[in-house]
Order: sequence, then structure tokens, then C-alpha cells
Amino acid sequence: MKKKIELIGATDIVDLPELGWYHVPVRVDSGATTSAIHCARVRLIKEGEHERLCFYLDAKRGAPEQSFTVSDFKETVVRNSSGKEEKRYVIKTQITIFGRKIRTEFSLANRKKMSYPILLGRKLLKGRFIVDVSQKDLSAKQNADKIRHKKNPDTEANPTRLIH
Repeated sequence: MKKKIELIGATDIVDLPELGWYHVPVRVDSGATTSAIHCARVRLIKEGEHERLCFYLDAKRGAPEQSFTVSDFKETVVRNSSGKEEKRYVIKTQITIFGRKIRTEFSLANRKKMSYPILLGRKLLKGRFIVDVSQKDLSAKQNADKIRHKKNPDTEANPTRLIH
């Protein structure tokens, strides 16, 4: 069964449950190949023949104030927003958006000067979303509507008889 293609705006709010980071503001960028996440103090830890990657997320934006260590990562070269090539580490983690859990890749980047700590790129968007840059936070609005609907069921579910 083919999954529904959702309309996504220029920005949204997502969860990263495996990293314990919830209600994270994101910028949608169909010009970026890979999604990126703001990280600090990214470093390799060598233990014998094994390497692990250690990093911190953006605690100022609600991320857990702890380090994360992963053994499943790769190194790649990406062209940053100013057109300069740079080496970055890439991890896989789960993102929740529009109620869907999607496992995807994020390059670890210094986005300190950017307004949004996470950028969603084409690899995540392709086959799942159509971008309407005039819209924003559509997933967050959809989730708020679902919560509101659960608290206040509409009148169609509980019809009221009108007597004249």
C-alpha cells in the first residue's frame, strides 16, 4: 500500500524520540540533499579498532543536556549553505512528523547561527511530502486539531435533535 503524500510547509514542529528531543522547530529545505541537525562538541572516540561518535544537541532549544554516543555513523562531504564543501558525520535516527515515524539520516552540523536547529532535506521529503512554502507548521496544527478533537468530540458524533 502506498503511503499518503502530505502537504508540508516551509517550517514545522517535529519529535526526535530516540534522542529524547520533542517539539523541535524545523526548516524545510528542498534544496538540501540531506537533513541536518545542530550539534556541538562532535568528536570521534577510538576504542581499539572500533570508533564511536559523541555529540551534544542544542540544549538551549529543549534538547536533553547530555552527550549522545553512536556506533552507526558515516562521514561524508557536503556543500554548506555558503557553497563551501565540508566533512560531516551522518547518523540515522527516527523523526516523528504528521504522526508518522520515519527513520532517516541527519548530518551533524553547526547551525548555531541559523534560526532553526534542524533542516529537513530532499532525502526525507522525496515520495512523502509536497512543499508549499506559503504554509507553516502543518504537522503541528494537525496534531493540535487531533488533540482538540479528542477533548471535544464534534456534534456529528453526538447529534443534537432540534425541536421546532
